[in-house]
This record gives sequence, C-alpha cells and structure tokens, in this order.
Amino acid sequence: IEAGARVCAYDPAAMEEAKKVLDKKVEYGKDPYDVLNDADALVLITEWPEFRLPDVEKMKKLMKGKVIFDGRNIFEPAEIRNAGFVYYCIGRESVK
Repeated sequence: IEAGARVCAYDPAAMEEAKKVLDKKVEYGKDPYDVLNDADALVLITEWPEFRLPDVEKMKKLMKGKVIFDGRNIFEPAEIRNAGFVYYCIGRESVK
C-alpha cells in the first residue's frame, strides 16, 4: 500500500474485524467477484465454501492480470491453468 498498490479485500465472516486492524487504505468488496475488478492478482488466504467453486470465466473477464496466489490450495490447478492463469500454491506444484 505504501508503494502505491491498491488492495481490495473480501471475507464473508471477518469484514468488520478486518476493518479494525487493516490499513485504512484497504478497500472492501461486497462479494468475492467485486474485489476482482481490474485486479492484477488474486491472493486467497481463507477457504470459505463460496471460494471453492469459482466461475473462472467470470474471473478472467474481471481481472486485468491473470495471477493467483492460493494460500489454501482450494483451486484445482489444471482448471486454473486451462483458464489461462498463472497459479501459485502451497505444497503443490505451481502452474505457469
């Protein structure tokens, strides 16, 4: 954020708590897709059910960049790769 990055966050259960502890410059989305508008990358750090079956075509249309950092291994690497994303994950082979 200090270097000029725009950060937009969404969590179905922790939004109010996040607003108390995160930088005031963080923006908040109303749903998982709202935060993807013109995003260079997606960073997943929670594994709520609504994140498990993404509409990858919708994600492609919304995102400017095509990079996903999956800290919970909730996406299927082959599906994400086939949709044209660069996919980084924890403990599994990343897909470029």
